[in-house]
Amino acid sequence: MTRDYSQFLKPIAEGDGAKHKLSTLETLGWQPYFAQQTSVDEMADTPPVRVIEVHRTGLHAVGDGVDTMIPPGPDATVGDWLLLDRAHPPSSRVLDRKSLIKRRAAGHDRQAQLIAANIDTAFIVSSCNQDFNVARLERYIALAFEAEVAPVIILTKTDLCEAPDQYVAEASAISSQVPVVVLDARGEEPRSKLADWCRPGQTLAFLGSSGVGKSTLINALSGTRSIETQAIREDDAKGHHTTTSRQLHILPDGCAVLDTPGMRELQLMDVEAGVADVFSDLHALSTQCRFNDCQHQTEPGCAVLAAIEAGEVDSVRLARWQKLVAEDRHNSASLAQRKSKDKMLGKTIRQIQKLKKK
Repeated sequence: MTRDYSQFLKPIAEGDGAKHKLSTLETLGWQPYFAQQTSVDEMADTPPVRVIEVHRTGLHAVGDGVDTMIPPGPDATVGDWLLLDRAHPPSSRVLDRKSLIKRRAAGHDRQAQLIAANIDTAFIVSSCNQDFNVARLERYIALAFEAEVAPVIILTKTDLCEAPDQYVAEASAISSQVPVVVLDARGEEPRSKLADWCRPGQTLAFLGSSGVGKSTLINALSGTRSIETQAIREDDAKGHHTTTSRQLHILPDGCAVLDTPGMRELQLMDVEAGVADVFSDLHALSTQCRFNDCQHQTEPGCAVLAAIEAGEVDSVRLARWQKLVAEDRHNSASLAQRKSKDKMLGKTIRQIQKLKKK
């Protein structure tokens, strides 16, 4: 059943006592970046709409006085802005994205899966239990850095662990550029501790494994219990897949929030710069190696190995960095090969069609 968003799509005040009231489009996350790609006349003929859900049957999009399903056609994902072609909706134009989070699709299919577009802040959520995994957090942060989205680590369920300070220390050590917020997802803390990021007109995404409290956090921010939640399993601290699809929720205070299902597999691709940002210290050391193609294994003059011997670098962290670099290169190359083959196949098909016409 499609949720009714009409109650949220009303102009709202931008903060207490603010003079400016957000328009319907601004409430949905409309920004000058998107406005610059169109004109007043074009917006009148093809009004902007934002994709809030993606279904097999098409895209659920909403705008100023618009709540519609667009049949398959536009290559869009949740968070995208489109100029709606009322006469022929499948031909609606997707506006250039401010940001795009993607991964390699699960399975053997060498394709990219679009996760979300036009996100301002990515809340990467982890529980202080067996779900906590530094390597997984590094993957999510690399995705955010590559997409030029501001990442924030949120640690939940600290009341269920004996040493929460240890989790905070490990999360904080990942990157000095990423804030770490500890909170109780069920109380008032989400609204107070996340207020700096949850401003009117902003778009946020909650990323993380199942059962870490993503849906609970969104309910806390909205002041409702509109999103179904489930408890984690007691035997292994793993969560159930309460959220089954990506959906953009428009909160009453004018903030757009994306809830995502837990990802069992998070294969990186096309995130070379993002990985380098997460491991900026190792990346900087690698530029000082004697050989440009140094693998940091047994090569002489390796600055990274020298730092390990001096106790300045953790060998386990080096292994995680090397794994992500290798994975990204392999998946990126596989995608490039797939695109090349698809391009050649398309060219062959067009040639055959021309011959048939002759």
